[in-house]
Amino acid sequence: MKLASRMQAAVLLGPEEVAIRELDIPVPGPGEVLLRVGAATTCGTDVKVFCRGGHPRMLQVPALFGHEMAGTVERTGRGVNALAPGERVVVANSAPCMVCKRCREGRQNLCPRLRYLNGAFAEFVLVPAAFVATSVYRIPDELPFERAALAEPLACVLHGVEACDLDPERPAQVAVYGAGPIGLLFVAALARDGHRVVLADPNASRLRTGELMGAAASVTIGRAGGQAAAVRALCHALGADEEGADVTVECTGAPQVWADALDTVRPGGTVNLFGGCAPGTTVALDTHRLHYSEITVKGVYHHRPATFERALGLLTDPAFPAGQLINARRPIAQVEEALRSMMRKEALKVVIAGT
Repeated sequence: MKLASRMQAAVLLGPEEVAIRELDIPVPGPGEVLLRVGAATTCGTDVKVFCRGGHPRMLQVPALFGHEMAGTVERTGRGVNALAPGERVVVANSAPCMVCKRCREGRQNLCPRLRYLNGAFAEFVLVPAAFVATSVYRIPDELPFERAALAEPLACVLHGVEACDLDPERPAQVAVYGAGPIGLLFVAALARDGHRVVLADPNASRLRTGELMGAAASVTIGRAGGQAAAVRALCHALGADEEGADVTVECTGAPQVWADALDTVRPGGTVNLFGGCAPGTTVALDTHRLHYSEITVKGVYHHRPATFERALGLLTDPAFPAGQLINARRPIAQVEEALRSMMRKEALKVVIAGT
């Protein structure tokens, strides 16, 4: 069947302004691949980018939009021998250079030349040669596209779990702040590894989802911060040190919650500041407690090829509860409404597919 010459795509024009455009379907050049999108999923970063009208690292407007994607190779450019039309794949949204010091150290997420790929909210995506070389992964026939598209956020979470330095032989008490998609994936990954997770969030329905995904307990908190005592008490009730959790993971990107995460961990514990705050944000630190209690504080960002591969492995296991995150499906023409439904806390993740 002859491929059409035009496609539908969502274009971010500015803060809270998305246009649906009819664009020419790209023709892959040397080393490139044309992906027919089977499913794209929305995420919290998309909401931030939508509200702010761009992202200093990932996207400058006007630009094609969306970055979690899986689909079928439609066409290949000259020199592409490792992939063929008809193959089912998922595409990671970043491509490291693989030659710099950070890449050689296995910290490809910190590559100074890291490139990002957007455009998932469309019928087709042109995958540049750098991504074809490092960031395209085949997926089995039994893995649905919408589940495969979750590999990107799950890969970020697995990178975050590794940063917690947990002992797989010794179950830990972990407090997770934020029951959005990232926080819920942290719950599922940590619980799968045998750790006891307390989940804290203002939204009761999301807390219920967290318990379905493996949280040992949950606690309703306010949005203004100052909630650390309640979270510590619940952790203690589950057997943690009375001074706090072994590890706290912050998944909201709100500075007042960063402060709570720092105040929830026990002496000698680790604080994983995973949720990114807006540029220019500052948070006060209790330097006396940080120093004399030997608290480890880590900023954790993005994913690496190793965690992306691990994420795909987890998603092929039907027992891993990632499907709990998907509670809506919309066509490309309704991308803006999908994002607004996330802003209203009506949806965790929305699958965008078709016209």
